[in-house]
Amino acid sequence: MSSLKPSEIVTELDKYIIGQDCAKRSVAIALRNRWRRRQVPEDLRDEIAPKNIILIGPTGVGKTEIARRLSMLTDSPFNKVEASKFTEVGYVGRDVESMVRDLLELTINDMKIREQETVREKARRVAEERMLDIFLPRTGHSGQPEPASPTDVVPSDGGPQGESTREKLRAMLREGKMDGRWVDVDVSEQAMPVVEIFSGAGLEEMGINFKDMLSGLMPKSTKRRKLKVPEAMEIFTQEETQRLVDMDTVIRGAVSKVEQSGIIFLDEIDKVVGSDGGSGPDVSREGVQRDLLPIVEGSTVNTKYGPVKTDHILFIASGAFHTVKPSDLVPELQGRFPIRVELDSLGRKEFTRILTEPKNALVLQYTELLKTEGIDVTFEAAALETIARIAEEVNDRTENIGARRLHTLMERLLEDVLFDAPDMEARSIVIDVAYVEEKLQGIVDDEDLSRYIL
Repeated sequence: MSSLKPSEIVTELDKYIIGQDCAKRSVAIALRNRWRRRQVPEDLRDEIAPKNIILIGPTGVGKTEIARRLSMLTDSPFNKVEASKFTEVGYVGRDVESMVRDLLELTINDMKIREQETVREKARRVAEERMLDIFLPRTGHSGQPEPASPTDVVPSDGGPQGESTREKLRAMLREGKMDGRWVDVDVSEQAMPVVEIFSGAGLEEMGINFKDMLSGLMPKSTKRRKLKVPEAMEIFTQEETQRLVDMDTVIRGAVSKVEQSGIIFLDEIDKVVGSDGGSGPDVSREGVQRDLLPIVEGSTVNTKYGPVKTDHILFIASGAFHTVKPSDLVPELQGRFPIRVELDSLGRKEFTRILTEPKNALVLQYTELLKTEGIDVTFEAAALETIARIAEEVNDRTENIGARRLHTLMERLLEDVLFDAPDMEARSIVIDVAYVEEKLQGIVDDEDLSRYIL
């Protein structure tokens, strides 16, 4: 559990997100409250519910990025879902519990990869012994692979001479002197039939993974393949890594991590708010809200790995709320999102900072990309201000897509350079105001922007 202070969390978010101080403070407090809950007496711990948040603002102002960076900063399980993808139970579509199942699946995969990394060195040593057993079988071992060829085999009776030969082979293997040799390797295979299942939301509720069920019924077989030593070593290492990872421990750890520090980002929450509360699609939209309610309030979701409690998962919802208001949500759901933060629209000043200040700034990305071609690109300060001004103008005149407009403009601005870079004679390019206005004037003049709207 992260013990970062709220001010430290905001400082880290500032490295990637410009502005939106209120939203940063809110998520920082919510995150710190998680740590505080773990410090209170155990009998009170379960009574403290997370303070879920609704981020309100137009697209491209940093709502998703704040939540995503927050999870990366604290190593919390994170899953972004679009509320508009869900449908009321009984309709065709995804049921709301699937977001918890997906979060657990992502966490298990992530923890499994980490565990594999920790045991990889041990697996490599075991794989090395298996490879040496191919070239130098040990007496008395049963079930060992057959030798690659009689000329490669040096029989060993386990005595000093055999061990000396084995160590010589080990040294040759590590130095790559045996990389050109071929060996016969038994690779396990499992024939999986192609099964197509057509179903509605009910299948997800069952929590049945048909692929896993069928894999347990199908017999495993092995196929002998002739591979070079490095390829065979990689296969051996992967097999041993799989054996060394205790999946029961991984699953238990993943379930606990999801329950205690999981973050679910519910995007487009405003899309499941009925505009008139009447009939038609609005009925299903309100049904989705009713289905979301128990998950956000705290319930138990059945998964193929066991039950998962959602009582302390942090839910961060977001939406533009152009045509509806947060108060149009069903009252019960409103109560489960007590913190509401309105994000500011981005203007010329913010666009100029976004281009240069973040650790993943757009200007930095493009300059590093072109450095791979041996081209040094320099942006004048006045040119960056011009790009920001054009982005603001185009957003005002057409659809306001926030900072995403900068991606569009930068791609158009450097289109010729990116295309011709491998063949360009000039190794240094300076982007000035004249160059920016020449390349982007067409976008400013074009009211339609059909090619460039994201």
